[in-house]
Amino acid sequence: MTGNEERDQVVSRPCFDTTSITPKQQIISSCSGALVTSFFVTPLDVVKIRLQSQQKPLAKGQFFIYSNGLMDHLCLCVSEAVHAIEKEKPGWHEHQGEIRFSGTSVCTDCSKIRLIEPVHVVKFGGTADAFVKIARHEGVQALWSGLPPTLVMAVPATMIYFTSYDNLRDLFYRCFGVQSYNLALVMSAGALARVIAVTVISPLELVRTKMQSEQLSYKEIGAAIRKSVSNGGILSLWRGLSPTLLRDVPFSAIYWSGYEYLKSVFLRSSACKDPSLAMSFTAGAVSGSVAAVITVPFDVVKTHRQIELGQRELAHVATNPNEMKTSHLIRRLYTEKGFRSLFAGIVPRIVKVAPACAIMISSYEFGKHFFRTRNARLAGDPCDCT
Repeated sequence: MTGNEERDQVVSRPCFDTTSITPKQQIISSCSGALVTSFFVTPLDVVKIRLQSQQKPLAKGQFFIYSNGLMDHLCLCVSEAVHAIEKEKPGWHEHQGEIRFSGTSVCTDCSKIRLIEPVHVVKFGGTADAFVKIARHEGVQALWSGLPPTLVMAVPATMIYFTSYDNLRDLFYRCFGVQSYNLALVMSAGALARVIAVTVISPLELVRTKMQSEQLSYKEIGAAIRKSVSNGGILSLWRGLSPTLLRDVPFSAIYWSGYEYLKSVFLRSSACKDPSLAMSFTAGAVSGSVAAVITVPFDVVKTHRQIELGQRELAHVATNPNEMKTSHLIRRLYTEKGFRSLFAGIVPRIVKVAPACAIMISSYEFGKHFFRTRNARLAGDPCDCT
């Protein structure tokens, strides 16, 4: 047997799939990966928002997109923008899940608002300077402001997504008798897993946005949902699902096909059964960047649609379904701002997506490797899970 054949045999050994770990262990691995990703990526988005606000302060009632590295969330500015720099500004507000930046209080949750002591509003000279000054003047915890309420949906969504993908991929491989990388099956598993995750979480995101924009209590939200269903039918709970799927499903298919291909290449060259942290991190960053570039137009359309729907919801303005269609939004953007508008924000998107994908998948793979090794050791299995 040649060296190449031995390496191929190592890669396709039974321990390669997820059957050697339990669904519970898969869930723990994905949740752990979600928490690690959010811990590292959230400060980047908080700093980005703060820098953007400094250049163009948000007005009260204005919506914007906040990301914790796992999901994008529609957030609402709940106080007037303040343009003064290096001055004591009384009347700052704080509540659970708030994102705080130069003179503007932004909520991501509907918790009770209370006044706090005045703080310094400082001017940031750049990304590194923003990190230092936020930590110095507001405390290190301010870099993770807004994170807890967004994790309420991000962690379950990530758990459903990654666990579904692994199990669907293994199911497809078994059904078709495939032992190694298969582009069509991986893309199908990635796309279907994303459809499942987005479909489950979409109504919850709609409820969260409605609670935030209308300041509804948990009791009132029930009545609002019933009214929405009675007026628009049960499918109204999935309003906005199409543009989300249009962005996320292609991204997922491209991402997983690229990741699995690079992982298989790394495993063959190293004769390892499980990818190392470096392998997973590199494969995740590269495949995430490629997928992000290809799906930028869909991301631009989804962002515009989210913000426009939020503004109309806040103003209680009826939404024309035709105006919210993806095709209409693409034509409008192209007509008003040109072709380049469909690729607006491509660099920030890559900067955000690449590390998020890399950290998430490397954390997830590490968790699976840990449990796979542990299970093999407890069972006295000679299978080498290194």
